[in-house]
Amino acid sequence: MVDRTGQDTVPETPRHTHRLSGSRYGNRPTMKDVAARAGVGLKTVSRVVNGEPGVTPETERRVQESIEALGFRRNDSARVLRKGRTASVGLVLEDLADPFYGPLSRAVEEVARAHGALLINGSSAEDADREQELVLALCARRVDGLVVIPAGDDHRYLEPELRAGVATVFVDRPAGRIDADVVVSDNYGGARDGVAHLIAHGHRRIGFIGDMPGIHTASERLRGYRAAMEDAGIPVEDAWMSLGVTDPERVRRATEEMLSRPDPVTAVFTGNNRVTVTVIRVLSKRSRPVALVGFDDIELADLLRPGLTVVAQDSAALGRTAAERLFRQLDGTLLAPERIELPTKLITRGSGELPPAD
Repeated sequence: MVDRTGQDTVPETPRHTHRLSGSRYGNRPTMKDVAARAGVGLKTVSRVVNGEPGVTPETERRVQESIEALGFRRNDSARVLRKGRTASVGLVLEDLADPFYGPLSRAVEEVARAHGALLINGSSAEDADREQELVLALCARRVDGLVVIPAGDDHRYLEPELRAGVATVFVDRPAGRIDADVVVSDNYGGARDGVAHLIAHGHRRIGFIGDMPGIHTASERLRGYRAAMEDAGIPVEDAWMSLGVTDPERVRRATEEMLSRPDPVTAVFTGNNRVTVTVIRVLSKRSRPVALVGFDDIELADLLRPGLTVVAQDSAALGRTAAERLFRQLDGTLLAPERIELPTKLITRGSGELPPAD
């Protein structure tokens, strides 16, 4: 081809654009689009989408076919403005990577799903400020309720949300400085039983290695340890107790110090699953047997030699009980807040039944 200047030119290749049939790039189909395609009124589409009566089977079929063809999804944000409910609940955990919270989270999700609600979860990473930020962010998105494993000890920041009707249940640890529903395990009784079990097998020098003392579960388990020792008339030495971060290095040092004394401990009671794992690693390198009972079960505990004796919590029951209570709040069938305490279970597998080495 020659242009007006006498220069040869190459014909421009036509540009092809690919778009999905029935959709507009960057725009979601609306009820108006569904109504136009189905040849019905907007109110008819609304009735079908929201499961309301007053639509003939044939008309409902046409509307459903249009919904599927266009890929229409209901705008729940608009429904929030009309009804004030989002059909969603928030779950604030301590650490998403902690195996203890897996069954708990799944149980909350199953209850939420049974009530037609979506679960949104996040992790506070044991940081009180991050917990508050996450909780308030969920409230800003107008979740109907919250299940919270608290990191902080002051939850007065939630008072405006509670007055506004946000149902809230605390789990694993109680709320701080507000009156709210809480579902916990019997941390004190479980620890007391675990230490008493070691005493019953002849141990008198028993170490306790736990989490940060400001954490409710850690302090309750320490209290149970002390109570069992007192019941047996055994004075507790300060060197037998160590509370702090669950960092493996800190736990390793604490364990080795207890075992390296002139009168070493002959048994250890560990305050949670993360501590237990580190203590197992330390004990595995020592020729002298040391009895061990851990609070919280761990995966493959029965395959260790000897098997690991534990005080087991039912984390799924904690999550399920908390979620069921949350939805009873939303249904208006609960009045005053309550504290619900679930029992623990001592599972004997061998490590807690070892006799003292001396």
